[in-house]
Amino acid sequence: MAADYYALLDVRPDATDEEIKRAYRRKARQLHPDSTGGNAESEARFKEVSRAYEVLRDPERRARYDRFGPEGVEAPTGGMADAFFGGGLGDIFDAFFGGATGAPRHPGPLRGSDAEVVLELDLRQAVFGAEREVTVEQYTACAACAGSGARPGTTAVRCPDCQGSGELRRVRQSILGQVVTAVPCTRCRGLGEHVPSPCPDCSGDGRRVQQRSFTVEVPAGVDQGSTLRLTGRGPAGPRGGPAGDLYVHLVVRPDERFSRSGDDLQAVLPVSMTQAALGATVDFETLDGAEHIAIAPGTHSGAVVRLRGRGVPHVRGRGRGDLLVHVAVETPTDLTKEQEELLRRLAADRGEEVAAPEEGLLSRLRSAFG
Repeated sequence: MAADYYALLDVRPDATDEEIKRAYRRKARQLHPDSTGGNAESEARFKEVSRAYEVLRDPERRARYDRFGPEGVEAPTGGMADAFFGGGLGDIFDAFFGGATGAPRHPGPLRGSDAEVVLELDLRQAVFGAEREVTVEQYTACAACAGSGARPGTTAVRCPDCQGSGELRRVRQSILGQVVTAVPCTRCRGLGEHVPSPCPDCSGDGRRVQQRSFTVEVPAGVDQGSTLRLTGRGPAGPRGGPAGDLYVHLVVRPDERFSRSGDDLQAVLPVSMTQAALGATVDFETLDGAEHIAIAPGTHSGAVVRLRGRGVPHVRGRGRGDLLVHVAVETPTDLTKEQEELLRRLAADRGEEVAAPEEGLLSRLRSAFG
């Protein structure tokens, strides 16, 4: 039964490109050999999901899949579908009258898959950049056989099934003649070489799962959701194949004092009622150190003081954003009798109506029984 690529990714046939991408990432994290400890069933499922994503991510191949099904896209070297959709006239004649379809495949070690890891940062590290270490478990070249997959003292030989080509040709008849297709060789997995005496440490795969640590240079100005690509730091390929890439997804922890809006930072500065009314110079601790902020007389709560160049560096350019300091005027709640009397005199002098002072318990008793 032909594979249903949409079902493999758990998406509907009308899913958007972004929905397909998110679904693949979710499935890949669940099924990747690094997450499942090399489980054979999960690895096979991972390959199926990856194949489905490779087809559905390409608009042209997806259209062919929707119209013709897997047969329209799965022939590795083209076949009938590629002759009509991408090959020239010579490819059509080759496909129908006995020639091999498409360009020859070059055997050799396969590239390792890509891997992902999440790295948490605090706001200061995101703003100014940092060097952080990440540790991942992934395939690395087997030390015993140096990644060859062959027992020490032996070597790989040309695959007897495909004669070193890495693929097997299949011929089938059609109403217009013979159709020749090529599929990867199952014995050597398309490598063109066979290992008669596998390495006992890695069972002939040329790699083992190990814990590795990398230093990540986080550039200044990164934001939540940014992704860094470490080329060649991903899992090693089988039998000496080049390593894939490691994608580092950045998560910035919330800060107690600052919030971020683009490349600007936001903060709150509490000031007293008298400072707001009469003016003052207040020290405020920014990410760059202490700043003297002038509070103008008559400043109201919600006023904004802009400190230019004290925000987040522009990742794709020079300069930095600003720090927007929002003034919050605090109303005193623990007044002494003298302070309360001063405020009442001020209110009376300004002609402002205020609540009458609260009577004490003794005064209320006298009023009740007087």
